[in-house]
This record gives sequence, structure tokens and C-alpha cells, in this order.
Amino acid sequence: MRIDIISAAPDLLESPFNHSIVKRAKEKGLAKIVIHDLRTFGLGNYKQIDDTQFGGGAGMVLMIEPISKCIEVLKAERVYDEIIYMTPDAKTLKQSTANTLSLQKNIIILTGHYKGVDQRVRDKYITKEISIGDYVLTGGELAAAVLVDSIVRLIPGVIGDETSALTDSFQDNLLSPPVYTRPSTYEGMKVPEVLLSGNFPKIDEWRSEKAYERTQQIRPDLLDENM
Repeated sequence: MRIDIISAAPDLLESPFNHSIVKRAKEKGLAKIVIHDLRTFGLGNYKQIDDTQFGGGAGMVLMIEPISKCIEVLKAERVYDEIIYMTPDAKTLKQSTANTLSLQKNIIILTGHYKGVDQRVRDKYITKEISIGDYVLTGGELAAAVLVDSIVRLIPGVIGDETSALTDSFQDNLLSPPVYTRPSTYEGMKVPEVLLSGNFPKIDEWRSEKAYERTQQIRPDLLDENM
């Protein structure tokens, strides 16, 4: 998989992609992540990428011309399955979205900044808009890092135990059940006996029950989506 990220603040993305699972995916050649500095495509001697908004109002807006130039260069090199815009005014990222995107070959992610991008960028190029929550960040770079991590970890071969990703929270619209490790007893707190029993059908049953109970208590809205 190749992921191209267009950013007005590319330095923010260096660290998240050089550690842990994403780094492993890159080293294995399973994912290639290329960060593009939007200012490379900026206008004039000062490489301008933003301007005041028509109609007045506070805040700057990313201009269509630099973004268009960058996207057109990338599209001339390969076919992209999705061109994604990270923005708070979009549908919230769900596990099902990450699952679908992990099957794609080439993706562009455009990160917003300031008051966002010229609407014509969204109208002309964007195929999917994603939010990571109902709040506003300084820019879309950290949101893009979240999206990339959620996608890359699902690529076959990235995680050693591939079944681990399939049992994460939200894969079946349920939160994960409680998990335990050694020691079996700590300060009087004991691991549930069923997990020590070796009876794997019973363990699976226990985990399913606990996942449902936890979801019902914390995120009952997820259960509505199963109906």
C-alpha cells in the first residue's frame, strides 16, 4: 500500500511514522508513506498556500491552486483508490472504514489547516471525508496519523499475530472484553478462574459475554448499530 499525505506542516508527521507498527510495515515493504510539503507547490516567491476568505471573516483558507498542483502531479504518476480529506465536519472514523481502506492500493490524504481548504478542492478532488472526533485540532496532521495507523496495522503481515487485529474493539461493533496477564493474583485481586481453566470454548463464551456487558455499559449506541 502507498499513502501520500499532503500537508502544510509536514514536520508534524515525521515522528508518528518512524516508530512501532507503522515503522515495521515500512521496513517490511508492506506500506510506503510519502509526505508532501504543500509549500513546494506554493505560489510566487514566498510559496503562498493560503489567503483570506471571500466574504470576510477570521482565519485563513488553504488555496485551491497549490493543492490542485500537488494532486495532479500525484495522479499523473498512479491511480488512486481514494483521495481523503481530514476535517472535523465529516463522518467520524469507524473501524469498518479502516478495514475497507486497508484493502486499497493507493491513497492520498489531504490535511486541513487554518479554517480549512477552498470548498472547490472538496468538490473537485475529494472522494471521502473523515473526522476523528467532534473537536478541532490546529491542523489535520495528527488526525492523518491516526487514520494511517488504523489502516496500516490491518495490512496482512504487519502484525505478527493477525488474529489480534480481528479481535480489537469495534470489529464487531462491540468493545473488547477485559484482559489479564501474570501474576494470577495481585494484592488479593484474582484473574477470573475461567481464563485459567484451559477450556477454550468456555473462555470464548466468557469473552463474548463480557464484551457485550462492557459495550452495554459504556457504548450502548454501538449495540443499536447491530440491530
